[in-house]
Amino acid sequence: MSTLFDKQLEEIREICKSIRLSGISACMADELMEAKEKGLSYEEFLLNVLRYEQDRQNENGKQKRIRNAGFPKKMYLEELDQTYLSSDVQRKLSILSNLEFIKNGQNVILLGSTGTGKTHTATALGIKACMEGYKVLFTTVPLH
Repeated sequence: MSTLFDKQLEEIREICKSIRLSGISACMADELMEAKEKGLSYEEFLLNVLRYEQDRQNENGKQKRIRNAGFPKKMYLEELDQTYLSSDVQRKLSILSNLEFIKNGQNVILLGSTGTGKTHTATALGIKACMEGYKVLFTTVPLH
């Protein structure tokens, strides 16, 4: 037999689902138990579930931006072997990696021979931009 608490918890889950707050729905039971055990106030409990939902939505947003960008594969700045980069790109990588060029509305074009790290550099910068909240579109331009 369901208790009033169980019915209320199920209604909370249904409401969360209908208004797209699935993170709250997922963490509700654990957060309620923790609140009871630790004697948290209503405000502390609410803040915890809202933080959980915010973190979940932020992470989902990052992953969605990365998916939608169309990168050929996930490549990160930390994995970039700079020995293949031109000396000019090596010098400018620290400037590019702070993403100021986006904030300043500047374009970046990477040119070079096959295997010189252009795709890795562009992808890594794009992924970093996605992680910082920017929408990115990855594309290549064939030169004839």
